[in-house]
Amino acid sequence: MAHILEVDQLKIDARKDDGSLTPIVKGVSFNVKRGEVVALIGESGSGKTTIALSALGYTKPGLEFTSGEVRLHGQNVISMPSEQKRLMRGQKVAYLAQSAAATFNPALTIGEQVTESPVLHGQLNQEEANQRAIELYRALELPDPEILGKRFPHQVSGGQLQRLMAAMALCGKPDLLVLDEPTTALDVTTQIEVLKAFKSVIKQEGTSAIYVTHDLSVVAQIADDIVVLYAGEVQEHGSAEQVVNKPGHDYTRRLMNAVRPPPAAGQGEEMTGEHEREVPALEVIKLSAGYGKKINGVPATRVLKDVNIAIERGHTVGVIGESGCGKSTLARVMSGLLPSSHGEVLLDGESLKPDLKNRKRSELQKVQFVFQMADTALNPRQRIDQILGRPLEFYIGLKGGGKRKRIAELLEMVELPQDFAGRYPDELSGGQKQRINLARALAAAPEVLLCDEVISALDSIVGANVIELLKRLRKKTGVSFVFISHDLSTVASFADEIVVLYAGRVVEQGQVDQVLSPPYHPYTRLLIASVPELQLGWLEETMETQEAQAGIDRVVQITDIGCPFYDRCPISIEGTCDKEIPPIRHFDESHQIECHHNENYFLN
Repeated sequence: MAHILEVDQLKIDARKDDGSLTPIVKGVSFNVKRGEVVALIGESGSGKTTIALSALGYTKPGLEFTSGEVRLHGQNVISMPSEQKRLMRGQKVAYLAQSAAATFNPALTIGEQVTESPVLHGQLNQEEANQRAIELYRALELPDPEILGKRFPHQVSGGQLQRLMAAMALCGKPDLLVLDEPTTALDVTTQIEVLKAFKSVIKQEGTSAIYVTHDLSVVAQIADDIVVLYAGEVQEHGSAEQVVNKPGHDYTRRLMNAVRPPPAAGQGEEMTGEHEREVPALEVIKLSAGYGKKINGVPATRVLKDVNIAIERGHTVGVIGESGCGKSTLARVMSGLLPSSHGEVLLDGESLKPDLKNRKRSELQKVQFVFQMADTALNPRQRIDQILGRPLEFYIGLKGGGKRKRIAELLEMVELPQDFAGRYPDELSGGQKQRINLARALAAAPEVLLCDEVISALDSIVGANVIELLKRLRKKTGVSFVFISHDLSTVASFADEIVVLYAGRVVEQGQVDQVLSPPYHPYTRLLIASVPELQLGWLEETMETQEAQAGIDRVVQITDIGCPFYDRCPISIEGTCDKEIPPIRHFDESHQIECHHNENYFLN
């Protein structure tokens, strides 16, 4: 079988300010055959993306090719003239970035952007490109393929936009696709539909692909060959079956150990209750909220409805659900960033004002937000000591030596060296930035930390380390966590209680072992079934299940009529579920499910 791409002893160095070179990629070699998917896997800083971008003859600023070759159809793309590289990119090799939202221009229609490259390169005229785009929409199982191109990016879901990015890349019929973490930030059900679509269209088009990821469970579903990288060097290279089932290198086994097992009862930690008080640290009662102009006190777009949650001191409540279910909105209401339209938020039993502008400084201090993206949460123009020092001054009143001492303690608390105080955020890795993001919140000495998808963009090893750090902080400080995530495996290992949100309503709630053991709400069952497993063929097996066939590839619809999960539910009752709000069924003192099926149905 012919090789589309040959990477031969590739070396890439970074040039320092003094002109000296630091090796980044150290003699990497591998080939990509026609119709084959080769996965580059490793933790952050392993060189995955740098190597993948070399297939386009490109290096990021500050890096340079020092030796070796990257041959596309036998031609060395590194030494190609600039004009030849420009013609190659998009025609022969296409790149899919991690963020579809950042890739698409919000001011142009989807069709204009999907067809731009082949028309610009003269491969197809506009009519031919439009027809090609429609064919790809069908192959990628996108809705309304005939009219989809006339919509704008904000008018489709995240999973659909991710697949449209694949359509954009494939429209010019390239021989090679470079997919850079295309499913990392997606929720589990969306990830399944995108993986299924990618795998199907790569097979139909006969295209080769380089798939960059840190997630071995994802790799097992899509790759033919796997290249395991660490610090710019190949640690292991073989077929997917060999690497997954018979790993030969210790580092590969380490990556596999960082893959969390499928969510199940018994994975969480036993809590001692030593930090508990008579009243919860934070509680929401009959909470409703939304966005847009209020009409009769109700927002134009309702997101949350009648949500009840209590977070005990020193405990963790995991809030799970797909994009659009209201998870982040719930955290914003708790913090006061978004005022509620109805209901109460209680801190230590005392009612908080809905808007943070009206809350006391002491109340703001006790509830701190840890945002998802440390890159945007940390000011790039401030040193780490300035970032950590501001809340220490504002909330605690520390200055001078007392402030410097506390900054050192905070860095030690998140397990970072004290000399990081003088660094800037761009001098830190993704995992280190997230630890600083956490330290900034801890600087206020809060009672409750609202963690919004804090490990979704981190690789599996770094993410696992951050979770272990959070566990230690909880035991040491007694701080309570609201841990928002679409990763049920992580929540299962960290939380005491799980709240399952769907379309702004709590469809299931209970202790971890209760929620992860039958009986399940149908939506909880779908989420559990959608967590990728480190097993070849898992994707195909999952797509055959009743839950996947009914619930995958559907967007969350917020409705005030009937059960919002009705059109995705494999056990829905026509005439009831589509018309009546489901009642709450109590299975235990702390376990409840919102469903029209009675207790006998679930327990039989």
